[in-house]
Amino acid sequence: MTRRDFIWTLAAAARPSNAPARLLVPVHRIMDSRAQCPPEQLHQFWSKIWPEAVRNFSRGGIGLQTTDGPGEVRRSPGDTPIFVGLRRGVINLVLTDHIPMKWDNARALAGVTTIHDGYHVCLVALRYAHGDQVPFLSVNTCVHELLHALLQDVFVRRPQWYQSGEREFRTDWYATCLWLFHDGAAIRQSAQAYLGRLRSAAAARTSLVSSARR
Repeated sequence: MTRRDFIWTLAAAARPSNAPARLLVPVHRIMDSRAQCPPEQLHQFWSKIWPEAVRNFSRGGIGLQTTDGPGEVRRSPGDTPIFVGLRRGVINLVLTDHIPMKWDNARALAGVTTIHDGYHVCLVALRYAHGDQVPFLSVNTCVHELLHALLQDVFVRRPQWYQSGEREFRTDWYATCLWLFHDGAAIRQSAQAYLGRLRSAAAARTSLVSSARR
């Protein structure tokens, strides 16, 4: 038995038997067919950034239940994004080359998470995306953006400047807790409430569409 195997065995033995059940979060991944991403960016994302995000959430008791589908991000004359391929009742993780100017405001953002036309969207710019770098300051881009949804920040419309700064700090704090301490208790509690609201909204939308067709 190697030293690493021995440490993992001790960790498993020390884990409480009444540990909470893993919370599953539905994530639908879409690669923007219009994105101009060089192979090295795609390789960096799929070999390092995304696996690290999955691993961090898993250690905190959260599983990412992923599906994949085609889609694209079109640009309107005002540079407002027009999404193709989104699904309701899930977090749509859309991978593109850069955030549209309408949402980016020349800040070179690595990601934006919002509710757009009723769809829950995490838009990630592969050009600027990165893995965990500095605790509490520069964390995994996918973890950071997904936490904005799971911590229910997306339900706050037009936050004040101080609220935006507070939310960013809080998100990086919880991302660091996942990364370094494998602590996801508070995130799971908030995520359960978030998923309830997400499913309710999707069901209400489906009911509305069905009624309109009658």
